[in-house]
Amino acid sequence: MIDHGIALPYYRLHVVPAVVALASPTWQREVWLDPDRFEDLDHTVHVLFDDFCDAHNPLPWLGQCLRSEEEVELMARLGAAYSAVQDSVGAAARDEVYLDAPGWPAVVASAARLAQVLVSNDHSALSNLHDAGHRWPPGAGPVTSGTQDHHVGS
Repeated sequence: MIDHGIALPYYRLHVVPAVVALASPTWQREVWLDPDRFEDLDHTVHVLFDDFCDAHNPLPWLGQCLRSEEEVELMARLGAAYSAVQDSVGAAARDEVYLDAPGWPAVVASAARLAQVLVSNDHSALSNLHDAGHRWPPGAGPVTSGTQDHHVGS
C-alpha cells in the first residue's frame, strides 16, 4: 500500500466515523431512528458526499482525506451502493425506508469493507509515526521500561 498521507486530517475525523456508522445496522437503528439524537442518515450522507468527501467521485480526495487507491476504490463502491438504494426508494424517503430497502445490505457490506481498510491504514500510519520517533504528547520520551509494554496479568 502506498500511503499518500493526508492533507486534511480533520476531514478524515468525519469520514471514518460516518463510514463506520454505515457499516453498523445496530447503530443505524439505535441512533439514526432516535429523534433525540443529532446523527441520522442525512447527516452521514452529507459527510461522505458533500462536506468532507465525494463518494460519487472520490479520486480527487486521494491525499486529502483518503490515504490509498484502495480507499478510493472502496469509497466509490460505497457511493454506488448507496446511490442504487437512493434511486430505488427516492431521495426524500425516511431513514427507516432506506434501512429496510432490499439493497441496504450491500451498502452495509461496502461500508464495512471500507471501514476495515480506513482503520487499518490509520493504524499503520500511526505505527509508522511512532517508529519514526514521534510521540504523544509532544515532548514525551521513548518508552524505556519493558514493563510498560506488558499487559496486566501477563
